[in-house]
Amino acid sequence: MTGFSKGIRKVEVALKWDPSPAGRSPADLDIVAATFVSGDAYGGPAYLVHFDSRSPDGTITLNRDSTDGKGFGWDEVMTLELDRLDGRYARVVVGAVIQQRYGRKSFADVLNPALRIREGYTVLAEDDFGSVAGATAAAIAEFVRDDSGEWTFRPGLHGFDEDPATFTRVMGRAHRP
Repeated sequence: MTGFSKGIRKVEVALKWDPSPAGRSPADLDIVAATFVSGDAYGGPAYLVHFDSRSPDGTITLNRDSTDGKGFGWDEVMTLELDRLDGRYARVVVGAVIQQRYGRKSFADVLNPALRIREGYTVLAEDDFGSVAGATAAAIAEFVRDDSGEWTFRPGLHGFDEDPATFTRVMGRAHRP
């Protein structure tokens, strides 16, 4: 890496899915972000950002929220301004979780789920949740601050069989490469 690199600065994480057919309960996917401080990068999150919330300093915001996938284009969109995030934060994990209020629903039960992570016009990752089809939640992105203060992106999906309340407690645990 050269001295001219600025690392990852501002990213958009987006989810989309098709509405459930008539007569079936709606699928409701949510984006959740968890921040971790440098002294405890794999412990409990310092704070969470999800629907009806934002980061205390406004650097992580949910721009679009859907409860049924009936939006046009991307149904859930979250913006992370990593370059503005306070220096005490060393790691941000972003997840997707399916609301379970109508009974257990996994990604295989959601019509055409998809995710996209991009910085500006550069797509960093796209996926259809096929590798975690039986999961009810997934860690979908990990951003880590290096020793120089630059943010890097670690791609990869990690499935969980958790409801929304418990997923936020385990989504940031370490994963084996």
